[in-house]
Amino acid sequence: MDASDIAKPHDRLAAWLADDLEAVNQLIQDRMASKHAPRIPEVTRHLVEAGGKRLRPMLTLATAHMCGNTSPYHVHLAATVEFIHTATLLHDDVVDESAQRRGRPTANLLWDNKSSVLVGDYLFSRSFQLMTETDNMRVLRILSDASATIAEGEVLQMTAAQDLATDEAVYLQVVRGKTAALFSAATEVGGVIAGADDATVQALFDYGDALGVSFQIVDDLLDYQGMSAATGKNVGDDFRERKLTLPVIKAVAQADAEERAFWSRTIEKGKQDDGDLDHALALLHRHGALDATKDDAIAWASKAKQALTTLPDHDLKTMLVDLADYVVERIN
Repeated sequence: MDASDIAKPHDRLAAWLADDLEAVNQLIQDRMASKHAPRIPEVTRHLVEAGGKRLRPMLTLATAHMCGNTSPYHVHLAATVEFIHTATLLHDDVVDESAQRRGRPTANLLWDNKSSVLVGDYLFSRSFQLMTETDNMRVLRILSDASATIAEGEVLQMTAAQDLATDEAVYLQVVRGKTAALFSAATEVGGVIAGADDATVQALFDYGDALGVSFQIVDDLLDYQGMSAATGKNVGDDFRERKLTLPVIKAVAQADAEERAFWSRTIEKGKQDDGDLDHALALLHRHGALDATKDDAIAWASKAKQALTTLPDHDLKTMLVDLADYVVERIN
């Protein structure tokens, strides 16, 4: 089937990049093997086979091809990006005490927290081995900086997520850390490994950054209005986990004393009763917080598309533009 006949942009990307993705998957299988610790491939395989879209590695492969890549190392970098992503998922599920990921039980539930943390550490180590094999210091700097930024974003979220004083600027800082940093690194290194000029690499970084922000805002919005089967998690998980995400931040900003007391009890103090989620949803609707959050997601998707306008026409460029639209179509 021709890629243009496939409806969803990430599926079209996967069709266009099929050979590269097969090479990435083979490299992931090879590098997650462990002679001495069979628990490592057990845990990793559970997550890798859970049906993720491989979106981040596809961004690296696509941007490399857009820039006329001739290096064999774009596959290494795509695998690196997926290893970093998988490691952060393993750690996130421990921190969040999650029981479900992509519609399946989490690794920490099936095994234990120690296994999830240590296997996550192993995957981070593997990712650094892979990126050094490119022998490209600029690539190494981009991905190592991103890894540090992701960890920083997670720690910031841990301290800010249950503090009603957290505003939209801090939220954006968290999102740029925990989500957008890997998107922008994935797109940036694709350009770098292909030898693109600085203006092109900057445009690719800007695209990945804005796409990542939009992606996370949509994810946070879907937590309050998505269907569980579609999102792979339960509606209201962020509320139950006391995460102060953008919809709630917007509602808190407009809250009267009684509403603020509700948010303080449920988010800051974690005292939640039956019916609290329904009340939270009512407050979000009352203040238009969900619609305002949706507008923000659309604006960031537009920024992502705008970043690509200076780049030459290419089938993959069209798919990346469509991908930005698709991210926000999930909330229409």
